[in-house]
Amino acid sequence: MLYFIHEITGLGVCRVIVMLCKSTKMKESRIMYIELKKDGVTGPARIGRITLSKSGKTLCYRGQTFETLKGKGFKCNYYDVETIEGYWISACKKNGRDRLYPGTIEIDDDAKEEYLIEIRNMPERKNQKIIRCIGKYGGKKGKV
Repeated sequence: MLYFIHEITGLGVCRVIVMLCKSTKMKESRIMYIELKKDGVTGPARIGRITLSKSGKTLCYRGQTFETLKGKGFKCNYYDVETIEGYWISACKKNGRDRLYPGTIEIDDDAKEEYLIEIRNMPERKNQKIIRCIGKYGGKKGKV
């Protein structure tokens, strides 16, 4: 697959770099939390298997390629190289408070069992496809 990386410079100029994202160049995969920041603060969220590059600066998920914002994003840490939309991508939290604010999270089929059994320690919910998250700033502390 051929992807275009849009590198945003300090002057707001967009420079396009062509990159070949092949699974052979990717290092490992892991279950991670992915949230599109459509309005800048919240958006649709998923738990899915992400493939990381050797450096960890490039991530691939379902045909999308993400590059790090190197700490320069507001409420996002990666961007989609094709659409330049901001995303928050992080390791899954054991307590389930992956979102900042309340909302739902969809779990990919290939990630359900590992996420709900190994990460969340909730084997009774291993077939659940959507979970409700009260968020980091919503409600009581503890497991959700």
